[in-house]
Amino acid sequence: MVRLPETQRALVFDHFNGPLDIQKIPIPEPKDDEILVRILYSGICHSDLHAWLGDLEFFTELPLIGGHEGAGEVVQVGAKVKDWKVGDKAGIKLFNNHCLSCESCKNGNEQHCKVTQNYGFNRSGTFQEYLVIRAIDAAKIPSHTNLAQAAPIMCAGVTVYKALKQSEVKPGQTVVLTGAGGGLGSLGIQFAKAMGMRVVAIDNKIKKDHCLELGAEWFVDGFDTKNVIKTVIELTDGGAHGVVNLAAAKQPMEQTFEYVRENGTIVFVGLPKDSRITLDTSPFIFRGLTLKGSIVGNRADVDEAMDFVARGIVKVPLEKVKLEEVAEVYQRMLDGKINSRCVVDLSF
Repeated sequence: MVRLPETQRALVFDHFNGPLDIQKIPIPEPKDDEILVRILYSGICHSDLHAWLGDLEFFTELPLIGGHEGAGEVVQVGAKVKDWKVGDKAGIKLFNNHCLSCESCKNGNEQHCKVTQNYGFNRSGTFQEYLVIRAIDAAKIPSHTNLAQAAPIMCAGVTVYKALKQSEVKPGQTVVLTGAGGGLGSLGIQFAKAMGMRVVAIDNKIKKDHCLELGAEWFVDGFDTKNVIKTVIELTDGGAHGVVNLAAAKQPMEQTFEYVRENGTIVFVGLPKDSRITLDTSPFIFRGLTLKGSIVGNRADVDEAMDFVARGIVKVPLEKVKLEEVAEVYQRMLDGKINSRCVVDLSF
């Protein structure tokens, strides 16, 4: 039996856009069907920023401990848990406590379950040292996997991996990633390349070298708005086979319909604060376009994405930060100065 302290550190805020305070709180005890995980690393997601700002107020409950990209080790196991043991490596995902009986859950789309809970939004998340999770909801992490690398896969990694699958782009075909130089895009370039896709990266020109080093075949300056559409069409010989829009802005979303080729697929992932755009339906009819939305992924998607990381095929460009530095990371996100995935190091 692992002897645990009575309290732990947690990053708490009790009103939107308010102070992020490190507080001492009790360590929870797992129920019969739960495990207690010592969180060693937690990725910082853009949606954590929006939860703190209040942009996602409709499903955010206060006071709150943010974070939903956790990776750590099991330190306690509930009485009825059979497939976990102390010392196992475990991942904490955004969605949990699915009903497992609705149509979405039965079809392997538990991320769309209507009764799911969300770490870092309506349930205390991974910006704390210990967290309980229902055993069936925790993700198995291979024992040899670096946990700092594993943490961002719980949201960022599986999100972009699932979106690439949804794009239905085949090996040798072209996919455009907007916001390619950010946390999701940095992973998306690598996943796409590993899946045999040819990548067109769109972002601020200051991120060109970063995107090309990760494996993008072409780079387009997304702020050169007069030439984005023309350039993408020229580079892809008539338009991209698929587009995964990771940029949380309206203009990149609207541009995608202009440079995707006939019978192409557009997948929306990035969510602007004002997410309403006006669409002309005629291209969907006459050009056979498909538009999809995608959010995280199911259990199988997480396992598949994690396998790329465990085998060293995809490497998370990460920056380790302290729990006290999360507010600074949020400001850098607002300033567009994030080139990698920031990960809170709770291992000490």
